[in-house]
Amino acid sequence: MFRFFIDRPIFSSVISILIVIAGGMSLVNLPVEQYPDVVPPEIVVEAAYPGASAEVISEAVAAPLEQEINGVNNMIYMESTSTDSGFLSITVSFATGTDPDQATIDVNNRVQTALPRLPQLVRELGVRVEARSTNILMVPTLSSTRHDTLSLSNYALLNVLDELVRIPGVGNASLFGAQDYSMRVWLNPDKLAEFGLTPTDVAGAIREQNAQYAAGSIGAEPITAKKAFTFAISTDGQLDTPEAFERIILRSLDDGSSLRLGDVARAELGAQNYAFSATNNGEPTVPIGVFLEPGANALSTATAVRQTLDELSSRFPDGMSYSVPYDTTEFVEVSIREVFITLLIATGLVVLVTFIFLQHLRATLIPVAAIPVSLIGTFAGMQAFGFSINLLTLFGLVLAIGIVVDNAIIVMENVERLMHEKKLNARDAAVETMQQVSGAVVSSTLVLVSVFA
Repeated sequence: MFRFFIDRPIFSSVISILIVIAGGMSLVNLPVEQYPDVVPPEIVVEAAYPGASAEVISEAVAAPLEQEINGVNNMIYMESTSTDSGFLSITVSFATGTDPDQATIDVNNRVQTALPRLPQLVRELGVRVEARSTNILMVPTLSSTRHDTLSLSNYALLNVLDELVRIPGVGNASLFGAQDYSMRVWLNPDKLAEFGLTPTDVAGAIREQNAQYAAGSIGAEPITAKKAFTFAISTDGQLDTPEAFERIILRSLDDGSSLRLGDVARAELGAQNYAFSATNNGEPTVPIGVFLEPGANALSTATAVRQTLDELSSRFPDGMSYSVPYDTTEFVEVSIREVFITLLIATGLVVLVTFIFLQHLRATLIPVAAIPVSLIGTFAGMQAFGFSINLLTLFGLVLAIGIVVDNAIIVMENVERLMHEKKLNARDAAVETMQQVSGAVVSSTLVLVSVFA
């Protein structure tokens, strides 16, 4: 087989050129990431039961959901976490290769089956089912010298997240420990006992009076008298200030007296959840997790994210700034740089060793030409097998450089030996060399490849 290529040098050259072209085209399209995508897809089910303990949530919310979700197609295991802050998180892991979209649909169908058995408050707040991307790309953070974390979190939710999720290559972007604005009602137990009220009575009054109503219209058909206009009635919607909440009527008497929420409680605009906090360089901050879309190029995506953040920062309020304390692409960039350094060192060593020991310029240039052909062609094989450019495949390229250099030196050294000892021409020496060392070259290469695999 080797003699076929030796006898047809033009055909061999064409094959080498095609290998380089195929590898170059594959290199442009290969995804770049820190690690290969070997983590099983995860679907997260989240529910909230405010005021409930972890034990209550586990029995009343987690148990029905787990019973229905268990056994969904391609599921390998499930993890459930209930907290005393009133939150439930169920993480369902699926076999590698499972379509996350289809898995989300399957889990959501099971969740819908369990909804009738959940508490009313949980159903009103909703049960969230979404696919979680485990391939985190970077974590930008927002900080400010004039705003608190609640304001920062709300600003990031309204002005930053929507811009980030629209970037090509970004699979998802979310706030870590989002502190959404919420109206918090702090009850006075002594006052409740004095007026014979319970927290359930207060919650019922809030739900009844803090609602959006359709008030209808004036002058709509059918009417007896002719009217020139029809007016839609606009009413005040849901309450939006602490003072408005404190005016909610809890009880009223025939004489016109009333008991209001402000008499037994205090309302304030605060965060929905205070269970999470983050600091960067000792200052409060709001971290934003940016996750990479499967198959996306991490380097180009990270560059696009930074450009978007630069554009958004021009519109930040005074005192607000962003930083990126964690970026996985830095490791990838360093690894790619090290591969180029290794390639240059290997090429220099090949030239030096071959020329010193063989004293022949032509014999020196042949191994140098073999290195880029084999390395660039490797990218075509990577794309064919569905690999990406990551730390492991870059390590494999470094190993391949050593294999190519060793094999090229072995072949050229044996050709020169046969030309001097047996007085053979270059073609005959190449044919006999491949007959002598081809088995050793192939076997040593396979051993190194098996060790790496």
